[in-house]
Amino acid sequence: MSTEDTFDCRQDFADELIKLASSDERIVAVCNDSVGSSNLVGFREQFPERLINVGIAEQDLVGVGAGLANGGKIPFVSAAAPFLTGRALEQIKADAAYSNTHVILCGQSPGMAYGELGPTHHSIEDLSWMRAVADLPVVVPADPVQTRQAVRWAVENPGPVFIRIPRFKVPVVTPADAPFGPGLSNTLTDGDDVTVIAIGTLVSRALRAAELLRAEGIGLRVINMPFVDPFDTDAVLAAARETRGIVTAEEATVSGGLGAGVASLVATEHPVRMRILGVPNVFAPTGSASFLLEHFGLTADGIAAAARELLGHGRS
Repeated sequence: MSTEDTFDCRQDFADELIKLASSDERIVAVCNDSVGSSNLVGFREQFPERLINVGIAEQDLVGVGAGLANGGKIPFVSAAAPFLTGRALEQIKADAAYSNTHVILCGQSPGMAYGELGPTHHSIEDLSWMRAVADLPVVVPADPVQTRQAVRWAVENPGPVFIRIPRFKVPVVTPADAPFGPGLSNTLTDGDDVTVIAIGTLVSRALRAAELLRAEGIGLRVINMPFVDPFDTDAVLAAARETRGIVTAEEATVSGGLGAGVASLVATEHPVRMRILGVPNVFAPTGSASFLLEHFGLTADGIAAAARELLGHGRS
């Protein structure tokens, strides 16, 4: 992993989409007056007849995508994550998931990536909403490699999927030939003391926390869980059996997301001490994405502190 170079995964999303569309005429893009923010400018230039802009009408956005899917197309339905998931939740439930249509829902700039635009533009509830919908895989790539893997997987998967497309720049953390698919995770560091299960922007920060704790003689197992639903239950239960506690870390509300799913599993199968890091059921203040991650302790130091607390080493 390089901590020096960081990348905007939206570009990898766009490049992989264009690459796949070049050899598959079924692939189309649908957006809500968000060609620029969805990084679809290049797609529009190469395939102008395959980009449908419905305007600022997210319910129509998903409905049109479902109609295209029913007509044999593979639509990438792209919009800012808070508006795609918040305004079109009924259509996502009924037209995509319940109807089992091949609609690829792309939530752009999720979490608190829009920073200064405030809670109306923060997408911290999306994981909770999407996990509550049956038969809808939920994917949160951690880096450019997994972003491209997610795009390819979504084309091959015959049903719907929701993918968070990160805006906050991140380093590459995915090893070569790492597996990718529902119920699969990547263990990035081994450790017998505490396990951190992280997603998206928090994976690289969990790896830095592991470095901090290694200097203190604490072994941190870091698991990258790209599929929040269905997640890798075997890896979670192994962590519960083999380490002394689990920390989950996500750029989302703590209600209903990754941490809630992990807690529900271990509570019924193998109880273990946990700390769930995220946004604690509040509206975030106004500030940059970096400031907000710091504000909520979603940092390497914050993750390390949670691991120490589980081990009884205090909060410092």
